[in-house]
Amino acid sequence: MRFAFYGRVSTEDQQDPVASLNWQLARAKALVGAHGDIVAEFFDIGQSRSIPWKRRPEAARLLTALREDERGFDAVVIGEPQRAFYGNQYGLTHPVFVHYGVTLWVPEVGGAIDPESEAHDLVMSVFGGMSKGERSRIKIRVRAAMAAQASVEGRFLGGRPPYGYVIADAGPHPNPAKAAEGKRLRRLEPDPDTAPIVQRIFAEYIGGRGIFAIAESLTRDGIPCPSMNDPARNRHRTGRAWAKGAVTVILGNPRYTGRQVWNKQRKDEVLIDVEDVALGHETKMRWNPRDKWVFSDKVVHTEIVSVDTFRQAREIAAAKGAGRTTRERTRTQHRYVLRGLLQCGVCDRRMQGQKTREQLFYRYRYPTEYGLANKTEHPRNVYLAERDLLGPLDDWLSTCFAPHRINETIDALHQAQPDLDVDPGAAAAVRVIAECDQALQRHRSALEAGADAVLVTGWITETQARRAEAQARATARPQQQRLTKIQIRDLVERLGDIRKVLTDADPDRKAEVYRQLQLHATYHPGKRLVRIETSLDAHSWGYGKCPRTILLANHNAATQATQ
Repeated sequence: MRFAFYGRVSTEDQQDPVASLNWQLARAKALVGAHGDIVAEFFDIGQSRSIPWKRRPEAARLLTALREDERGFDAVVIGEPQRAFYGNQYGLTHPVFVHYGVTLWVPEVGGAIDPESEAHDLVMSVFGGMSKGERSRIKIRVRAAMAAQASVEGRFLGGRPPYGYVIADAGPHPNPAKAAEGKRLRRLEPDPDTAPIVQRIFAEYIGGRGIFAIAESLTRDGIPCPSMNDPARNRHRTGRAWAKGAVTVILGNPRYTGRQVWNKQRKDEVLIDVEDVALGHETKMRWNPRDKWVFSDKVVHTEIVSVDTFRQAREIAAAKGAGRTTRERTRTQHRYVLRGLLQCGVCDRRMQGQKTREQLFYRYRYPTEYGLANKTEHPRNVYLAERDLLGPLDDWLSTCFAPHRINETIDALHQAQPDLDVDPGAAAAVRVIAECDQALQRHRSALEAGADAVLVTGWITETQARRAEAQARATARPQQQRLTKIQIRDLVERLGDIRKVLTDADPDRKAEVYRQLQLHATYHPGKRLVRIETSLDAHSWGYGKCPRTILLANHNAATQATQ
């Protein structure tokens, strides 16, 4: 027999991928050595066991190979089931092997898994549960150990040092094995350049200055903000000015009192699709409530501000929220046609939708986040009414269908069609139909040869039902074809007045048209000008770009489009 091997290794616990592959492969060869050879290997590196097979690169490649007639192997052997299957993954995956007639071999079963055996199914389900339990136990032990190290030892557990501190050496690692590898402990030490800035922020806040006033004064004095001070770790930020959020975070960080703090955030596993649990989970970082934070029992590094100073700052922050009534926020969904497609030309930040007086606007409020006392001349509020932009934009798009440009546009639309491959779902259904036809022929031959009529009739009924299901899948969606230029012209002529069609279109469908055109808009508020770029190319962004400039007279006046 020809076997394909599948294994997996996770690098989260510093496993050696080469060594892990070797011992899993050795177990697999010991199992199938008397029956055949391993001719293909599928080995996932750095993939958590909780990730479903469809989302593991090598496992997904193996599932794809199962569908191929010339797959090159007859069976699949697993090195260790606990590394391959997690939770209910076996129950979701093994039916695919059975469907394509590929047997699954596992050392713990002693050979091939019998899909009709309850004992085999129970054994594999137990290993999936053990795999899930092992991962859960590891998480519990690691979190308990880190909580004890933070609270009892006050150990720095890694991560980015707070603004005002730098990481310093704290001696050899207490674990002898890790110490032998040269690993050492780390601790926080005040940064001589930024620690005085932290003290200044606390002093000004306690002295009565607001958060935004502090951000402006720091920017005015030319003091680099945290993202500019450490640009390597803040590549996603502009670093142009101090933000209110940065000042707020500093004022609320208890590590400046000399105590270590851990568990401010947690990793939650959230279902990717609640309608399809088989897709698994994705990890999201979320903030823990303050009562879940773990503080060191004693002062473990040099304080930048005293406990009394920090407490005063917290009391002032709490007092500013006194008297407010908490109410539940309700989100109203408005259909913004240019959502995510429009950015501010001054700071290159994406503009957000906002409804004011029953009108839809796009806005960006720079001063709500950053101090204005830097060299960037940015308006306090950047607003752009959606109605002032859609009209000129639709006018320009409709000119593409003017009589003198219609031929050029039809040529571009014809070339922009993506290459249509064969529908994999329909192709798989066709293969199933062929398999069922062959199976029905075998069943009839067995019936003619004198096999048990009741048993064979059950087989025939089951196969016919499977064939009918595949036939329905094969004919549910006809294969798409590329439109000819004549067909495109016919569609355009049937649409009629393109300008009217765009004006009357549903906002969601209109937004989809803009996205398909790869539209990108940049608003320059000082010039009252919007720069639009679009592309009809279906394969790459940037090829065949068609830029236009739209000049906006004012919010309520007529607009003019110029090339």
